[in-house]
Amino acid sequence: MYPPSFKLLVPQSLDEALKMLAEHGGEAKLLAGGHSLIPLMKLRLARPAYVIYLGKLKELSYIREEGDTIRVGALTTHSEIESSELLRERCPLLAETASKIGDRQVRNMGTIGGSIAHADPAADYPAALVALEAEVVLKSVNGERAVKVSDFIKGPYITDIDPQELITEIRIPVVNGAVGSSYEKLVFRASDFAIVGVAALIVLGKDGTAERVRVGMTGVAEGPVRAQGVEEELEGKKITEEDIDKASKKASEGLNPPSDIRASSEYRKAMAEALTRRALIKALSEAKKKA
Repeated sequence: MYPPSFKLLVPQSLDEALKMLAEHGGEAKLLAGGHSLIPLMKLRLARPAYVIYLGKLKELSYIREEGDTIRVGALTTHSEIESSELLRERCPLLAETASKIGDRQVRNMGTIGGSIAHADPAADYPAALVALEAEVVLKSVNGERAVKVSDFIKGPYITDIDPQELITEIRIPVVNGAVGSSYEKLVFRASDFAIVGVAALIVLGKDGTAERVRVGMTGVAEGPVRAQGVEEELEGKKITEEDIDKASKKASEGLNPPSDIRASSEYRKAMAEALTRRALIKALSEAKKKA
């Protein structure tokens, strides 16, 4: 099926893109990699009068560390995130998550900003970003604001973004010390979307005690969720595998995952526990190597 007719706008700078959004507002959609918007338009689920193509905005493609923050431009591709030496050294969880998105063609074209803006409940980045306590930076002609990823994604395909705003970057607090992380997911092989995905982060103190434990999950709710029961069970302990076995059982507490053709709700809850255990064991192993 062909999409309905629209007018294509191609800004040459961020300021020009923001002016276009200010003028056309709710009649416009932003196009980056195109993996989300184009299918929606073909199915007539999205019918924008204007499509603003952001591919010329090279100023929004970067990965850099500034002070205690890692900044990733919204138009940075999954492939660039996957292969970034900076991220592999300073934030390996994000690089690992990017490496498990789709196939090579998808990773070469898709962008982190586009993925977050689309807010698919089975997307991979949100699990990692809530575990990393990252925030999204939004900009319009009226100014800039930052929102925690956990607050930005409101539900399936619903975000805290105004029609006149666009995502400019993702900010991730730098975590130093003996840090280990892992992203594990059960995939629907036809698309590589997560049936369930779990991101785990563990920071060990000098005495081997877990100073910070973060677990983010995708595919089990209307948006990404933190497994706070798991985190609370492990923080402050010298974690063993037995501790992880016990804590992982709390991963499904309070969850009511959807049932669909890919998996039942009960199966998703069981996999949330199993993948949480697997991710935490790997994260702990990595943290111990650096302790």
